[in-house]
Amino acid sequence: MAEYPQHLVRTHRLFDGTEVVVRPIRPEDAAIEQDFVRGLSDDSRYNRFMGQLRELAPRKLQYLTTIDYDEHMALIATVQRDSHEVEIGVARYIATPGSDSGEFAIAVDDAWQGTGVAGILMLDLIAAARGKGLKAMEGFVLASNHKMLKFCHQLGFESHRDLGDGDTVHVVKKL
Repeated sequence: MAEYPQHLVRTHRLFDGTEVVVRPIRPEDAAIEQDFVRGLSDDSRYNRFMGQLRELAPRKLQYLTTIDYDEHMALIATVQRDSHEVEIGVARYIATPGSDSGEFAIAVDDAWQGTGVAGILMLDLIAAARGKGLKAMEGFVLASNHKMLKFCHQLGFESHRDLGDGDTVHVVKKL
């Protein structure tokens, strides 16, 4: 595993002045990642994982928190609550083997949606992807996830309906 990319740790202020730290995830973040997923609404979990789940299986949790910071990057947004770090969002990309693009995914705690967290996470993730030489970011969004499709459009992603799969929309942004 590569050295922790400290240069990607950033502090941001949301529209309301709340301080949010965005940083690469670490293996020791497994507990706050699990708490984050458990805290998502059923709809938010379905939109992110495209299926029903209540929590991450141990193997999936390890996969999502033990990353190489090169081909697989995940940034979490955290706030301090009662002197504890609480995860409020996560964005990640996984480089597509044999290409110069990466597939992204993002989730933001329901209570924090609409606060600017998603935009901060995605802009920092795009910057990290560019820094690793990726030329495009792509994702698959449920066609029923209108908020995510609008968000992607606002960030300059092009959307293409997947032929043969009416349930998802393929979104792509050149970096």
